[in-house]
This record gives sequence, structure tokens and C-alpha cells, in this order.
Amino acid sequence: MSYEFITTDQVDRVAIITLNRPEVLNALSLGLTREVDHAITEMEADDDIGAIVITGSGDRAFSAGADIHENRENTPEQRQAGASERSKYTWHLTTAMKPVIGAINGLCYGGGTVMATSLDFLVGCESSSFRFLAVNYGQMNATWSLPRLVGINRAKELLFSGREVFADEAYHIGLINHLVPKSDLIEKTIEIAAGMAKNRIEGVANIKQILLEHSGQSLEDQYQNEINSRVDRFKGLSVEEGFKDFLDRKGRKPRV
Repeated sequence: MSYEFITTDQVDRVAIITLNRPEVLNALSLGLTREVDHAITEMEADDDIGAIVITGSGDRAFSAGADIHENRENTPEQRQAGASERSKYTWHLTTAMKPVIGAINGLCYGGGTVMATSLDFLVGCESSSFRFLAVNYGQMNATWSLPRLVGINRAKELLFSGREVFADEAYHIGLINHLVPKSDLIEKTIEIAAGMAKNRIEGVANIKQILLEHSGQSLEDQYQNEINSRVDRFKGLSVEEGFKDFLDRKGRKPRV
């Protein structure tokens, strides 16, 4: 499918979504978020894709956040409907069955931070910077996604202040997993994604689902949830299937 506000590409088993409104710093119009949501759905269903990378076009921004001009022109009812639709797409990003990794190529503000912190993790460069701006206009967002990355106390500081977080600090506090030169950003992110994409899709999906379910549970409940899930829901491969290459090399047959 062709898109108006994003582009898509694929390198081996890694799909790449690029937010493509550089003239407005990749502002998140409703059309753009709909296209991201649709692309993720298509990529989840494609067995030739094992991981997904999202980045922004241009040199300046991953995304400057919500499209303010679009919001101003809409009626209150349209704004409310758009907000509801956007909240669903960010949840889809979080719960997608395949890893979704952000390559933060520049500033990431407002709604852009909500998108970014909804992803599995982020790779940044010297141009990466973040501002959680909702507090500046009496609103809130990222209260559920940011603490997962940086912890509750740092999340409070960033959400209460709306101050800018530059690349070095973002890496130090765990907002980004890797900090690499901008010239290497996409290549490094694809390399990381490719290491995940080579694994069985259902195995990665099962681990991701369990990690999401663990949130807020006691350590003992997390432990028991994993034990029960391995037996009931996510039984995995048999020894013959999972270790086929090893057994073939050794030439051993299963015992009768």
C-alpha cells in the first residue's frame, strides 16, 4: 500500500517506518497516525518481517508532537474523537506482537514522546532530545509509558517540569538504550532489530506479552506467571524442533 504521510521500507527481516512530514517536523496529524497504525497491522501479519523500526524524516526531528494547526481547525468534537483514536494507536504500538524500536533522529516533543515511549525501546544520537510538554498546556500524557523506561521518580521530574532532556542525559537515565553517532543511527538500529528478527516470531511475541503482563505484579507473581505460561499458553517447540540443527550435527535419534 502507498502512504501519504509515512514511507515504508524493508531490510532483510526488518521493516522501517519513516514519519514523512519534514516540513512540519513530522507533526502527528491524524492521517499520519492512522497510517502508522495501518502499517504496523500489515507488518504484524507479514511472516517475512520479524522486527520494526520507526524513525523520522529530515535532519531535525523524530516528531515535534501533535499537529497544532490541525487541532486548531477542528471542532471540539473532532478534537475529542482524534484524541481517542490516537490513544488507541499508541496502545497498539506498545502491544504489537513484534518488537518496535524507535530510532530518534532529532527532537522528540509532546505527542512525539508519547509515540516514542510507547515503543519497546529507543536508540538515539547526539541530536536526540525530548520534552514532555503536556504540563505546559494543563494536560497530561506519557504517565503510563515513561515510568517503564526511567522509573517513577525521574518520570515525575520530567512530566512535572516539561524541561528538555538532551541525548547524554536521556542515555544516562535509560530513556534511550543506545547512543550512537547520527551517521550510524539507522544502521545500528537495524542491526539491533535484525538480531531479534532472526528468532522465531512467536517466541519473541510470547516474551513481550509476558513482560507486559508482569507490570505491577509482585516478583513472586511474575515468577509464577512465567512458570504457568510455559506449561499452559506458551509451550514452545519440542526438543526435536528447537534443537534440530544440533541434533542433526550430532546424528542422534530420540530415545524410544
